[in-house]
Amino acid sequence: MKFGKYGVFTFTDILSGQQLTDLARRVEALGYSTLWYPEAFTYETFAIGAHLLASSEKLIVASGIANIYARDPMTAVMGHNSLNAFYGGRFVLGLGVSHAPLVADVRGHEYKKPLATMKAYLDAMDQTWAGQGDAAPAKQVALAALGPAMSRLSAERTLGAFPYNITPAQVALSRAAMGDKGAIICEQKVCLCEDADQARAVARASLAMYLELPNYVNNFYRLGFTPEDVANGGSDRLMDAMVLWGDAAKIKAGLDAYFEQGADQVVIQPLRSDGELGPDYAALEALAD
Repeated sequence: MKFGKYGVFTFTDILSGQQLTDLARRVEALGYSTLWYPEAFTYETFAIGAHLLASSEKLIVASGIANIYARDPMTAVMGHNSLNAFYGGRFVLGLGVSHAPLVADVRGHEYKKPLATMKAYLDAMDQTWAGQGDAAPAKQVALAALGPAMSRLSAERTLGAFPYNITPAQVALSRAAMGDKGAIICEQKVCLCEDADQARAVARASLAMYLELPNYVNNFYRLGFTPEDVANGGSDRLMDAMVLWGDAAKIKAGLDAYFEQGADQVVIQPLRSDGELGPDYAALEALAD
């Protein structure tokens, strides 16, 4: 699987079926190679993946990220195999352990140790494939990975890592853990806006929920930020790193920094400068390679 230079990520729960069709077609027409989508509260991951694949011709569609607590490993294998069989091998199953509040409080499951739980899940998936005679032409799986242990696992067992809410410094951290195996696919939020106050307001609204989640906060510290950066809605320094803003040339320079560090793909999340939900197609057009 070659992911291509740029991918796109956007929250899809608020989009209708027709808007999702438009999203896939516009992303593909602009030349982006991959469309990553989350699993949140509205759409089931394989159902929306099928819709996006059916709405495009060559676009790689990737779950970013499917929650392993939402389905058992055999179901994950069946969904992965089905979408790749029906749509020409264009589906990547991104998997993650999610967060304790979303698993325990929302889904009612016991949130277990992330690394051991993911290892066991991948083992069970491999057992399912083996029981099928390894019928899948390719096991196109990636992991949400921030820390070194999960990053190492992503390289050992999957196509690579999909770290989220990061800076270019993440690339070196991930590669140190992964060695020479596995792709590093880096998400980066952008806001096509030249007003600092406006862009930072958009950034704080987008980052608010993540500042309450230990997985992300701990990784902010690994990236060189401090508790003061995280406190009180986040410092300007943190906001400017998490959401690149300015004109297209300034944002592209920030995206290029990932490739200079050795990233395999940068996944652009285009936030609207007016603070409304949904993708900013003007930003995608301006940043299309």
